[in-house]
Amino acid sequence: MDIDVRGPRFGAAVTAVVLAVVLVTGSGWLLAWQTLAFALGAAGGVRRAPYGWVFRRFVAPRLAPPTAFEPPEPPRFAQAVGFGFAAVGLAGFALGPGWLGLAATGAALAAAFLNAVFGYCLGCEMYPLLRRVAVRAR
Repeated sequence: MDIDVRGPRFGAAVTAVVLAVVLVTGSGWLLAWQTLAFALGAAGGVRRAPYGWVFRRFVAPRLAPPTAFEPPEPPRFAQAVGFGFAAVGLAGFALGPGWLGLAATGAALAAAFLNAVFGYCLGCEMYPLLRRVAVRAR
C-alpha cells in the first residue's frame, strides 16, 4: 500500500531539526534517539517510525486529503541509510574521534534537509539504482 508523500517529508523536517540540535549541542543522547528512530523506520517502515506516527496522528488529520503517494520501500531504505550514518555518528561521539561523529551527523543532516526543504530524498533515489545493480549481479 502506497504512502502519503507528505509523511516522509515531515519526518525529514523533524529529523533535520534533531540532527541540527545534535551538531550544535554535541548531545550523544539525542543522536541515540535519532538512531533509534531511524532503526524503527528501517525495520518497520515509515508508518511505524516515531515521526510517521506523529504525522498520521496529529498532522495529517489537519491537512487536505493526500493527492500524491509513493511506494513505502524507497523511504524505508532511506531510513536504513540514515540509520547507518547516525550509528557511525553515535560511535564517533561515544568512542571517538569526535570529528567522525560530526561528519556522519552532518551527512545525515544534509540528506534530511534536502528531503525536508526540496522534497529530494537521496536514499529514495539510491533505492532503484541499487535494485538494478542487485538484479544484474544475480
